[in-house]
Amino acid sequence: MAMVETSREGEVLTITLNRPDVLNAFTAEMHRALAGAFKEARDPDVRAVVLTGAGRGFCVGQDLTEFREASGDIAARLRDNYHPNVLAIRALEKPVIAAVNGVAAGAGVSVACACDIRIAADSASFIPAFINIGLIPDSGGSYFVTRILGPARAFEWLASGRKLSAAEAQAWGLVSEVVDADALASRAAALGAQLAALPTRGIGMTKRLVDQAAGASLGEQLEREAQLQAAATQTEDFREGVDAFLGKRPPRFRGH
Repeated sequence: MAMVETSREGEVLTITLNRPDVLNAFTAEMHRALAGAFKEARDPDVRAVVLTGAGRGFCVGQDLTEFREASGDIAARLRDNYHPNVLAIRALEKPVIAAVNGVAAGAGVSVACACDIRIAADSASFIPAFINIGLIPDSGGSYFVTRILGPARAFEWLASGRKLSAAEAQAWGLVSEVVDADALASRAAALGAQLAALPTRGIGMTKRLVDQAAGASLGEQLEREAQLQAAATQTEDFREGVDAFLGKRPPRFRGH
């Protein structure tokens, strides 16, 4: 059984973390498999990605049995395993949807928050469990949670380690949508297909701009917008969008 499975439907790639017996806890081997899935996601024919988990959990972070067997250099483990996959999500110039089907804890929260959009089953929950075992947020957790929630609420949550229900997560803005558990897969697929039908290059450049905005001055961001807008006008999708608007018809974007 593969630790990470991929499937394609049209232009949407679904990546499923597949260690359901341990709520999809990460091991080094699983990280290598996930890296391969993100490499597959770079295919130009893939225009949207859904990341989800098998069974009752999305991901509960690190499989602590690896630490019991050989803890080694924790910083090196993060740099070698977690960091490349978090960076791969942000480097994909296409939308990545986290479909949180169950509990997300520890680095599972970090990975979900690294995605562009989060939707959750009504049975999902979110636990920043690091502090509960005397650790600090890693795998981008402090970075992404602070950006999503703001510093005050991020600190309150990360420092308490308390469990958020799916409804609370939506109220806080951590997830954008909560659906019945049985409907999550179909809703994620529909959202993926909706995003895949949009101008993929434009979405990718928008993703880049949003990532850079927090650390930029207004002048720097204006200049980035000008440069990327110039690039956007050279795409086939821009020409199609203008033609469709002038022709009073729905556009047919191809992601080029």
